[in-house]
Amino acid sequence: MRRFLNRLLPKSMRSEAVTIPVIRLHGTIMAGGGQFRPSLSLATTASLIEKAFAYADAPAVAISINSPGGSPVQSRLIYKRIRDLAAEKDKKVLVFVEDVAASGGYMIAVAGDEIIADPSSIVGSIGVVSASFGFTDLLKKVGVERRVYTAGKNKAVLDPFKPEKKEDVDRLKALQLEVHETFIDMVKERRGSKLKDDPDLFTGLFWTGKKGLALGLVDALGDMREVLKDRYGPKTRLSLVSSPRGFFARRLGFFGSSAPADIAGQAANGLLDAAEDRALWGRFGL
Repeated sequence: MRRFLNRLLPKSMRSEAVTIPVIRLHGTIMAGGGQFRPSLSLATTASLIEKAFAYADAPAVAISINSPGGSPVQSRLIYKRIRDLAAEKDKKVLVFVEDVAASGGYMIAVAGDEIIADPSSIVGSIGVVSASFGFTDLLKKVGVERRVYTAGKNKAVLDPFKPEKKEDVDRLKALQLEVHETFIDMVKERRGSKLKDDPDLFTGLFWTGKKGLALGLVDALGDMREVLKDRYGPKTRLSLVSSPRGFFARRLGFFGSSAPADIAGQAANGLLDAAEDRALWGRFGL
């Protein structure tokens, strides 16, 4: 009861330090990931989010976001878990953008009751993108014949080793439009009248935090420590929520029971993952 009454007092009259749990959601967003490519997904973030909202006396949860996006499904699942717990625990959610909160990263950011960004942060990119490669002539050059057998005429659509078909591309774009509409609805629901009437807002463009403030994509400019101490008093303590892994857990998690060939395969896949990861960050000059 004393702590509850203490929170009602002006910050200058508070007798106790307020502790604010902090979650760092940094990285690309996608299901899976692994040792060679740490990523954000509901599976990798759920326990952190639960722990942060378990701070009974904390008036708010602070979330640091630094993500160029990724899976729209995982982005929405993380967003929903944050909002569900915020309602259940009756806590305010303050989101702080570091380098970038774009695409799926911004989808997670709108889970915040307030979004605070650095003036030079990148925000926005409210759109959907699919990227792949075409290898239609590669197999001929290396003398390899590819054999694919399917049941169902559409089971091998957008095969990277075959020329594109217009109907396949049209089908993909239709799916993208549906996902894009869901994204737009989420942003409008959470940001509401704060959003400015700008024709470029939902085109996939992105802006600095300073411009994002003018567009209504963020609420303020600043950094986490300064904002939290100003809001909850100079004695405010930031408690980073993490899931540390011990020495043996790290070793077992990496090697497990895999044979050397499996580890080599994981490493090869890791190189491809790293290239894709680099491309996501590269879109924003990072």
